[in-house]
Amino acid sequence: MEFLESFVAFTNDILWSYVLIVMLVGLGIWFSLRTRFVQVRCLKEMVRLLKEGVGQKTEHNHISSFQAFCVSTASRVGVGNIAGIAIAIVSGGPGAIFWMWIIAILGSATGFIESTLAQIYKVPREGGGYRGGPAYYIKNVLGNKPMAALFAVLISVTFGLIFNSVQANTITISLQAAFGLDRFVMGCIIAALTGIVIFGGVARIAKVAEWMVPIMAGLYLLIALGVTLMNIEKLPQVFNAIFSSAFDLQAVAGGGMGAALMTGIKRGLFSNEAGMGSVPNAAATASASHPVKQGLIQAFGVFVDTLLVCSASAFIVLLSDGYTEGKLTGIELVQQSLSQHLGPWAPSFLAGMICLFAFSSIVGNYYYGEINIGFISKNYMTLMLFRVFVVGMVLFGSVAKVALVWDLADLFMALMAITNLVAIAILGKYAYIALHDYMDQKRAGIVEPEFDPAILPSQRGIEVWKKK
Repeated sequence: MEFLESFVAFTNDILWSYVLIVMLVGLGIWFSLRTRFVQVRCLKEMVRLLKEGVGQKTEHNHISSFQAFCVSTASRVGVGNIAGIAIAIVSGGPGAIFWMWIIAILGSATGFIESTLAQIYKVPREGGGYRGGPAYYIKNVLGNKPMAALFAVLISVTFGLIFNSVQANTITISLQAAFGLDRFVMGCIIAALTGIVIFGGVARIAKVAEWMVPIMAGLYLLIALGVTLMNIEKLPQVFNAIFSSAFDLQAVAGGGMGAALMTGIKRGLFSNEAGMGSVPNAAATASASHPVKQGLIQAFGVFVDTLLVCSASAFIVLLSDGYTEGKLTGIELVQQSLSQHLGPWAPSFLAGMICLFAFSSIVGNYYYGEINIGFISKNYMTLMLFRVFVVGMVLFGSVAKVALVWDLADLFMALMAITNLVAIAILGKYAYIALHDYMDQKRAGIVEPEFDPAILPSQRGIEVWKKK
């Protein structure tokens, strides 16, 4: 067991510290340049499309663009947006937040590419609606069935089973610490709630995410805004600490700037999931008149995750003085910071927020798994068995120690990301063409552009879109 733990930790260190960072940052820069920074110049259009999708009515079993956005946000906005940010500040200093912001801006372009591709190459789902994602465009466009199957297995196991056990573990530990509740009893309740949601299928999951995510994220952002306004006089000091720490050239020799840079990059990549291949699975399920619409909405999701939610956690911590002492980190540091700002009721509030964030991640993670189980097998019993395993892993994670499981999840996620990044690097040219077509239609005065697959040089892998 010790050998396995050491091997997994060593492999993770190599993949995350070198291979993935080079690939993710490099492709983020490349996609930003090739799309002429679509994530910046189309920001107003992103907001318009997101507002337009709120309350949008769809056909039976179809998913709206806003619901798909909420599902992906439910998955990536989790405990890491609270505890992970505090860890980043302690280990990398305030400057880590600046580099996290830079990675979010670059990653948004990558998120646009992979989600646009997922929309172009989505396929019909039995009973109505769509499904798609990396497994589908790797198989149907690149023609690499083994690589596609590997991705489908990796994401189903990583998100559907392993990550969900970790999220359940976080919920029960936080409830036990805050209220003294029994972990097994709470595990049974969480498993039952998970079963109620996921056995209703993707349509029910989308509806749950549609109301849960805005409330959850909105409440947390309001608290962070309140903390910021209460300490408005400290804000210039906080920004000064962030920027000076990010570019502290005197600290380069001692590793100060390097620590801020590497920590910020890793935290940003983990948090927004751009390029990992997870978000496209949600993006593909949306009903849209043009693939670029959902690509833009999901690109905006990177900003919501990092520039809003992660930054909210960062300001809560940086506006207190606890992080400078180095005694606390993770969730304990955020609890102490909130207590300093708001009083003794804050830890209980944070425990409630952790439960919401973690449960929303369970729902979103399962969604990714179901999309890919449909790729692996069309047998309905396979899906039912997967759902049973998901509920079982939620109960297991509620009471187990999951250190090794978390390391294995990191390894699987790294392999998954590399597989997807290779695919979108090859297929990105089709997303560029789709973006150019969308912008041409907008410039021509067409309010709601429609997609004609005839604009692409190859029709391979296109199943849903029909030539006009």
